[in-house]
Amino acid sequence: MIQVTNVGLRFSDKKLFDEVNIKFTPGNCYGVIGANGAGKSTFLRILSGEIEPNEGDVFITPGERLAVLKQDHYQFDDFSVMDTVIMGHKRLYEIMKEKDELYMKAEFTEADGMKAAELEGEFAELDGWDAESNAEKLLNGLGVRSENFSKMMADIPADDKVKVLLAQSLFGAPDILLMDEPTNHLDFKAINWLEEFLINYDKITIVVSHDRHFLNKVCTHMVDIDFSKVKLYVGNYDFWYESSQLMLRLVREQNKKKEEKVKELQDFIARFSSNASKAKQATSRKKMLEKINIEDIQPSSRKYPFVGFTPEREAGKDILQVEGLTKTIDGVKVLDNVSFIVNKGDKIVILSRNDMARTVLFKILMGEMEPDSGSFKWGVTTSQSYLPKDNSEYFEGVEINLIDWLRQYSEEKTETFIRGFLGKMLFSGDEPLKKSSVLSGGEKVRCMFSKLMLSKANVILLDEPTNHLDLESIEAVNNGLIAFKGTLLFTSHDHKFIETIANRVIELTPTGTFDKEIDFDEFLEDDTLQKQIDSMYA
Repeated sequence: MIQVTNVGLRFSDKKLFDEVNIKFTPGNCYGVIGANGAGKSTFLRILSGEIEPNEGDVFITPGERLAVLKQDHYQFDDFSVMDTVIMGHKRLYEIMKEKDELYMKAEFTEADGMKAAELEGEFAELDGWDAESNAEKLLNGLGVRSENFSKMMADIPADDKVKVLLAQSLFGAPDILLMDEPTNHLDFKAINWLEEFLINYDKITIVVSHDRHFLNKVCTHMVDIDFSKVKLYVGNYDFWYESSQLMLRLVREQNKKKEEKVKELQDFIARFSSNASKAKQATSRKKMLEKINIEDIQPSSRKYPFVGFTPEREAGKDILQVEGLTKTIDGVKVLDNVSFIVNKGDKIVILSRNDMARTVLFKILMGEMEPDSGSFKWGVTTSQSYLPKDNSEYFEGVEINLIDWLRQYSEEKTETFIRGFLGKMLFSGDEPLKKSSVLSGGEKVRCMFSKLMLSKANVILLDEPTNHLDLESIEAVNNGLIAFKGTLLFTSHDHKFIETIANRVIELTPTGTFDKEIDFDEFLEDDTLQKQIDSMYA
């Protein structure tokens, strides 16, 4: 158990947390949510003991082991993969090393023998004899290549490094598991394995994530950080979001058909409760949801940007034809004979196990890079707008305010008009007077979406559009693209984003292009398709 009592934290003149009281209990998974800058990662660091609060206490049941997902991918470069995973259980790793040193001594004394016997007893109690096989099970589950198990961390690919650090945090079944963005840089197979692992985990899990599908699958509770307060809600992310929005409408319409709104909220709680019945976590969540009263639900004070794309004109039938695109970069073939036809109204997710392949394809289609061979042709009635993964070139060295920055991309130049578009992306009051060069990553992406909306294009290309965005902005972009009447090509690692938008999947592999009009969940769950794609990477 973790008990947080009257915790407060201030940085200079900024109050980050005030009188936080919350208890975390075994068998539950808690998703920590809040706007960018609200203090989600800082809250985890307080729980782990890395940061001392100015006020209050964090109490952890004596004897319980806490594990934290490490984010420094180079911290363990001097260690083997196997040692790195086992380091997740600090005491077990210490015993292993101490045993090795004892047995390697040239002169093994009687005292050494007694010490070795003590260590062997503790080693057995901590399941030390199965340590390597347990580590291998975690690595296999996450999809780490078996040939990398015996290598040094410095010598394995970056994608495997991320998975090894995740295996390290899970190793030895810690009593309390703290994870900050655990799905970052993971492929969908690894994410699915992690979801199933956490669903069946009977200890305490506390996780910060912008992945709504992940939060919905694993969480029994949401921990909402808002205006320096931390509040606990039963249910997963969708339940928190939908119920808080319903309550917000109820509050706004207090004197307008109040009984109908109350009934709507009651029906929602009952409907959501009945749907939460598939997994171990979901079953316990269902029991908790059934006990919720309307008074337990509060409207969210969060502000959501507005994202809406209105094409200036409707495109004709011919959208895009791609034939045999090939591109080699630094001696590595990134694209190989890529061919496909985009139809009017398609919303296509572009997948690849090589992220560079997706970005290179978009750069070629937008004329920012030349292919080595092959061609593409846009329909004469199309107009394209593009959100790159790296938007730094739009902001570096540009010492102008946001009004003047966005004015560059607008036919209508009046300040009132420009402020209106910036306001849709939550830049209000004096914020549009900020210099474009000092924006955060999330603010830059919101500016880029204002630019995209102004373009009125009927074809949009988006390379990882949810990067740097908070959950509120992700929801807004997601809803805006669902409603978009034009054609869309996009890349993403966000499961729910893809599932709710895409009607077609194109995967770029080293030996060809997989292309199918299919629901994303169906695509992931079809073993025959997945084996076919795996063979294209072999």
